Amino acid sequence: MLMRTDPFRDLDRMAQQALGTVGTLARPSVMPIDAWREEDTFVVELDLPGVTPESIDLDVERNVLTVRAERPGTDDRTELIAAERPRGVFSRQLILGDTLDTDHIQADYNQGVLRLRVPVAEKAKPRKIEINSNGHERQAISA
Repeated sequence: MLMRTDPFRDLDRMAQQALGTVGTLARPSVMPIDAWREEDTFVVELDLPGVTPESIDLDVERNVLTVRAERPGTDDRTELIAAERPRGVFSRQLILGDTLDTDHIQADYNQGVLRLRVPVAEKAKPRKIEINSNGHERQAISA
């Protein structure tokens, strides 16, 4: 199960919409995500347009997955006419449930989209349990 806790995300987004951003001092907006389950795998996609694969850093500590990325700023000699795209370093944390196998996360980056595949842990998958009863036939029940 994928759990998301970011209570300040909506407040931050509303403040940016109401107040606008001020030059390079503004905090870049969060990375938008989509998440879904495909059989025994959770899939998460994060939009990171304009970010090179080398500037993406993924870390897992306990059940917290941290995605950090950097979109470089413009050259100081460049005169900006409009600056609406976030620049600099930004990150996002996802809290992964205990039922996911964080040791086998796969990551692919293609056309500005980072796709993470997180398998369900073996211990969380349904399994059959055999019952022994003093020499009688064994029965299997679903767990």
